[in-house]
Amino acid sequence: MLEVKEVTKRFGGLTALNNVHFSVRENSLSALIGPNGAGKTTLLNIITGMDAPDRGAVFLSGSDISNMSSLRRSRQGISRTFQHPELFGNMTSLENIMVGRYSKTKSGFISSGLRLPFAVREEEETRRRSKEILEYINLGHRANDISSNLPIGEQRTLEIGRALATGPRFLLLDEPAAGLNIKETHSLGRVLQRIRSEMNITIILVEHDMDLVMQISDRITVLNFGEVLAEGPPSEIQKDPAVIAAYLGVDDE
Repeated sequence: MLEVKEVTKRFGGLTALNNVHFSVRENSLSALIGPNGAGKTTLLNIITGMDAPDRGAVFLSGSDISNMSSLRRSRQGISRTFQHPELFGNMTSLENIMVGRYSKTKSGFISSGLRLPFAVREEEETRRRSKEILEYINLGHRANDISSNLPIGEQRTLEIGRALATGPRFLLLDEPAAGLNIKETHSLGRVLQRIRSEMNITIILVEHDMDLVMQISDRITVLNFGEVLAEGPPSEIQKDPAVIAAYLGVDDE
């Protein structure tokens, strides 16, 4: 459903990605792992259109989307979160979700300002659907709380909810478990599994928490120094000598 073909990306003299091939099946939960600086976030940026590859292409359902803007890719169903929560800190949790939902509305500035009947109905539907999403991600009790006052775990979950509000086919998550404790990480894992199985959303997960990755991923791709080091199911990846060496180093003797 999504395929990155022979992508290379350089920043000055640094090669962030070198001839990377990466593909994702529909309704799967795929993980991208690797040491810091391996190129994981750069690959997400290329998939979402925030960065352009120097060489190679990105395909969605067989169509080349390499020249599409981030906005057009979003309208094609690609949504993401970031390493650091990018919430509207002075808004409530519900309002943050509603911001994501507005990408699906048709009312303009004038119709909304004049409170025309169809604009009012659309606003009510946006609020209703946003409340449903908050309940789905177990944050219904936080609807009226200012988002900047939430614990970091709930902020990360809220950002996932806002991404869901855009109605994505693909959900790209950049280190969603960073800073979470064990209980919060387990809760996050359950939410992601529900999103995949119940909402039929394909998930790409960049994550350093190996317990989480091994428990919920269907397939794992390992990046190291901008190149694909290994790929396969968790049972194979966790036993791969090259992967172990990349993470733990090797003894020269």
